[in-house]
Amino acid sequence: MFTKIYESIKEFIKKNYKGIILYLITLTIIIYPLPYYIYVGGGVIDLDKRIDLKGNETGSYNLAYVKQLNATIPTYLLSFIINTWDLEKVGSVSIDETETKIDIDKRAKLYLEEANNHAILNAYKLAGKEVNIKSNNYKVIYVNKDSDTNILVGDTLLSVNGILVSNNSEYKEYLSSLDLDSDLNVKVLRNNKEVDCYAKLKSINGEKVIGLYLVNIYDYEVDPKINLKFRSNESGPSGGFMLSLAIYDRLVSDDLTKGRKIVGTGTIDAVGNVGEIGGVKYKLMGAVKNKADIFFTPVLNYEEAMETKKKYNYDIEIISVKTLSDAIEYLENN
Repeated sequence: MFTKIYESIKEFIKKNYKGIILYLITLTIIIYPLPYYIYVGGGVIDLDKRIDLKGNETGSYNLAYVKQLNATIPTYLLSFIINTWDLEKVGSVSIDETETKIDIDKRAKLYLEEANNHAILNAYKLAGKEVNIKSNNYKVIYVNKDSDTNILVGDTLLSVNGILVSNNSEYKEYLSSLDLDSDLNVKVLRNNKEVDCYAKLKSINGEKVIGLYLVNIYDYEVDPKINLKFRSNESGPSGGFMLSLAIYDRLVSDDLTKGRKIVGTGTIDAVGNVGEIGGVKYKLMGAVKNKADIFFTPVLNYEEAMETKKKYNYDIEIISVKTLSDAIEYLENN
């Protein structure tokens, strides 16, 4: 039986080998990955699906995001024909050539954690709700390639030479008091376990440092309680501003949406400043496609957003903001 099947397959290949070869070549051309991303437009995420805290808004708040493809030969060629598609080399998302994809992904997750953390704090403080900050946690988002340490991206700094790391300025002041090339004993939290690491004090850009870049994540309690439900494949800092705006509206009695579909983008820091982001034109495209009434953009992205609106004759109101308070004031008065 197996001999007959084998002979049949061999005979089929013999008769159709040209078509099989052509099929394999075509398949390779279609699926072979190239070292590029292609930005092809944007979409929106309804924040009602990410925030476990009920409000009374009649409209909606939405995060704008960029859609990207992993480039293949056909999509690479199409990017030169379709004027809304843009190419970007894969390596351009890393800070230096020594970084791994794991480091890049961890950093993106930490940026999301920091953005969510700042969004909640800003919303609750502006709404006059209770916020009890218990501690600061300094997490490593990047390890300089010139550093001499076994500390990893994602670690939380606990202490240096037995001195607790609870204040960034005090941490920097302590390092500056030491001699260059000092050997440091650093304790970190890694995967929920305390780990002893080593580091050597270096001079980088004229400053005494270990060579770590940190984000500050607050440990806090808020009332009323809130829970965020972001997906495992979602990351990055650019949704912080809109998240904070959506949370604020759930904490106050007024309905700031007034039935409108509000889309926006921008980072947010610990004191409510809205920061510049990338890909604003794609995010605006997503907002228009999803029939948004208002698009909020950071001040530094406003010109690009307006140029995109003019180029494609979009019918949407674009509002630039410097702070979370700017957006709240606009919605209250319009």
